[in-house]
Amino acid sequence: MKNCKLTVDAIVNAANSSLLGGSGVDGAIHRAAGSDLLTECRRLNGCKTGDAKITKGYKLPARYIIHTVGPVWQGGDRNEDVLLGSCYRRCLELAVEYDVTSIAFPSISTGAYRFPMESAAQIALTEVEKFLKSNNSIEQVIFVTFSQDSYDCYLKLIQ
Repeated sequence: MKNCKLTVDAIVNAANSSLLGGSGVDGAIHRAAGSDLLTECRRLNGCKTGDAKITKGYKLPARYIIHTVGPVWQGGDRNEDVLLGSCYRRCLELAVEYDVTSIAFPSISTGAYRFPMESAAQIALTEVEKFLKSNNSIEQVIFVTFSQDSYDCYLKLIQ
């Protein structure tokens, strides 16, 4: 995140339920945004799985950070798909509410939470496409991937 050149109105943080920082994307965003982010997150009193909350972007090149808590993969029979879909919808709803026209998503829940990449990418793409069909205020959606394998998975599904 330190050398991030991507400029969007909002970036999505794949957060844990405390919203107080963690590892992976969450930790990188907190470090790059600075200590004021942690102060604001403390006032939010956490976030439930499948929901999202918004903060200022602070030192990031984005006006906002939308924090969402994805489900931990437990085999697929605990509503993980539904909860992950809800993460994307809630982020997009907040984006519209805050006049965001460009947003960047990580691959939510596919790191430490072990959600299978192909299923997660399909859910992400389906939810974003469905949302954009009924709302045209968001002009740009970017999916930011961590690895070449993740990138290839998204690319395959988009094509």
